[in-house]
Amino acid sequence: MAFHVEGLVAIVVFYLVILAVGIWAAWKTKNSGSEGDRSEAIIVGGRDIGLLVGGFTMTATWVGGGYINGTAEAVYVPGYGLAWAQAPIGYSLSLILGGLFFAKPMRSKGYVTMLDPFQQLYGKRMGGLLFIPALMGEMFWAAAIFSALGATISVIIDINVNISVIISALIATMYTLVGGLYSVAYTDVVQLFCIFLGLWISVPFAMSHPAVTDIGLTAVRQVHQAPWLGSINPLDIYTWLDNFLLLTLGGIPWQAYFQRVLSSSSATYAQVLSFLAAFGCLVMALPAVLIGAIGASTAWNETEYGVPDPMTKKEADMILPIVLQYLCPVYISFFGLGAVSAAVMSSADSSILSASSMFARNIYQLSFRQNASDREIVWVMRITVFLFGASATAMALLASSVYGLWYLSSDLVYIIIFPQLLCVLFIKGTNTYGAIAGYLFGLVLRITGGEPYLYLQPLIYYPGCYPDENNIYIQRFPFKTLAMLTSFFTNIIVSYLAKYLFESGTLPPKLDFLDAVVARYSREHMDKATLVKSDNIVLNELAPVNPRHSLTLSSTFTNKEAFSYVDSSPELSNTEDN
Repeated sequence: MAFHVEGLVAIVVFYLVILAVGIWAAWKTKNSGSEGDRSEAIIVGGRDIGLLVGGFTMTATWVGGGYINGTAEAVYVPGYGLAWAQAPIGYSLSLILGGLFFAKPMRSKGYVTMLDPFQQLYGKRMGGLLFIPALMGEMFWAAAIFSALGATISVIIDINVNISVIISALIATMYTLVGGLYSVAYTDVVQLFCIFLGLWISVPFAMSHPAVTDIGLTAVRQVHQAPWLGSINPLDIYTWLDNFLLLTLGGIPWQAYFQRVLSSSSATYAQVLSFLAAFGCLVMALPAVLIGAIGASTAWNETEYGVPDPMTKKEADMILPIVLQYLCPVYISFFGLGAVSAAVMSSADSSILSASSMFARNIYQLSFRQNASDREIVWVMRITVFLFGASATAMALLASSVYGLWYLSSDLVYIIIFPQLLCVLFIKGTNTYGAIAGYLFGLVLRITGGEPYLYLQPLIYYPGCYPDENNIYIQRFPFKTLAMLTSFFTNIIVSYLAKYLFESGTLPPKLDFLDAVVARYSREHMDKATLVKSDNIVLNELAPVNPRHSLTLSSTFTNKEAFSYVDSSPELSNTEDN
């Protein structure tokens, strides 16, 4: 393959534009907010992200390199096809459900990160435990898409894969480090435009290539391979449903999503942003679907790619850059490459910022340094942005099964964090004992179910499992959803059981070593005239109860605007008057 100077120049120009926008957004950040809330401005953008920029950045967060490459691959692979391209519908439904049920309660209470309500209700220890799967999901996702970017660039431009990954990661890390959410949001606008333009420009040229059969014909008839519309084998229906629920429900509890929700200027705006992003995800998936269909409709022996076809060469995961390289003119393929690069950076920067935000606030500040200054938190965030960016890059370059690690970690987000989020927002009475039990039960059930991508053999063989070509057993039973439901109900049952045992006197108060039942009950009833009521906000060990409280308590977990709502509530006012 020849080295393409024009392609290299195009990529350099694209990266310089992105970097310039990121630096400009960083300058804008410095002029927003007061001196006292600089860290919050970096994490949630001063809570003044508008509908246009917010809609773009939330869409771009999901429409990453894995999203467009994975959608094209699913449509192309014989025997799967469009029927198994679940990400567009799954993520869109995820955003709709997030907007309907989760965005409003999270934004109206003025939280700063997704982990705030967990630490508020369950304590800092449980917040630290939940940080682990959340961090794994963000980091492995960033590593996986960096890896995909390197492979894509190596297909279209004959340059060293490692260099391309390192440079891309450095650019994304640099503007995220200096500008936080503002830089990520404004570069997402440029990146999403590049994705849309680059892919849609490529589609007509690829479709008109002489070696490509009419995709309308190959959708329902076998020409070069099985029809690309695909089908679902009756034996695989439970696997399909399990994966679909994983995408739909497991796509909600991500810091990258809630960071956009919490940056909105109001709870209503947060909901609207979610709906706009759902529509955007569907629109951005269309060119990827068409490129996958084009790949399935191509006689590859009539192209420079030659024989065997990408499926036989086990390059199905690279079908999108292969179509751009061999079915489009050279200058058009560079537009497509810019689209893939933009998609990767738009998701990677979000993941890196999300991980550093949770660490700086929920681990460093709320668990270890509650009196840390705002300047100190900002520097912790900058250091962790660099460290997490470097770690994701190293995993992309060194790990042989990054996608397998990401699949496993995303499963943990679905199985562990989603049921915990349901409990903390909608189920009254859950406590730390139930949260820990649900966490452990879900984790054990997921690990014992095996993971083919990591060559991890299952310990529990559910009905319908079968060995693959590597003699690793594949589960047909929806064990991931079973693990999620088990985690959810275990949390509720153990919480109420612990509450009953302590309050009935069956267990002495001294055994409440997590201070989750007895101490919490005492705080809620100690001083009804001055204590914030439990149905508004629950205090825990991170906000010790004093004889009287001032509004400075709001800085521990929530924004002041949330407390202004509490203070103005008629119920609380009547209590204070009495």
